[in-house]
Amino acid sequence: MIVNETLKIIKQRRSIRSYKDEQVKEEELQAVLEAGLYAPNAGDQAWHFTVIQNRGLLDRLNLAAKETAKQLDIEHLRELGNNEKFNCLYGAPTLIIVSGNEHTPVPLEADCAAATQNLLLAAESIGLGSCWIFFVMLAFYSPQGSEWRKELKIPDGYKPYYSAVLGYKKAATVNVPDRKPNLITYIR
Repeated sequence: MIVNETLKIIKQRRSIRSYKDEQVKEEELQAVLEAGLYAPNAGDQAWHFTVIQNRGLLDRLNLAAKETAKQLDIEHLRELGNNEKFNCLYGAPTLIIVSGNEHTPVPLEADCAAATQNLLLAAESIGLGSCWIFFVMLAFYSPQGSEWRKELKIPDGYKPYYSAVLGYKKAATVNVPDRKPNLITYIR
């Protein structure tokens, strides 16, 4: 089997849900963001990254997402919203929201997903922990969603699609579960 540094990073990356309090170094943050900018896209690079490192603002976003979750018909999300101990950002010191221009002629979600994946892989490659976070996006589906967009300086015409948290891992090693069998079909 072929092995190189890129393939090794892809295989070892895991969703980290326990972080040290220490903020990510600026040089590391810039390296991760640059990797996001180099993601494949439909030719327009119609994304925008919002980096939030303010603990008070992160706490408010967590609470807003939980309040929205409490109103949903999805039992699992409702339970998380009602769980006082649950923090959807897992205490990470940095959140990156990936928004896309809603006025592009091609579907943008795939471009934003590719950018998010690049962020996660770049983080792993330099020793940072990361986790793709859906739950916090619920804040944008609340009645205060437009206020959140404004406060977070998300450009007009851009929609938050994805987000990821970054930080230093509390645990040095993470178990890598086996992949499910029979997920590939060959037609040759």
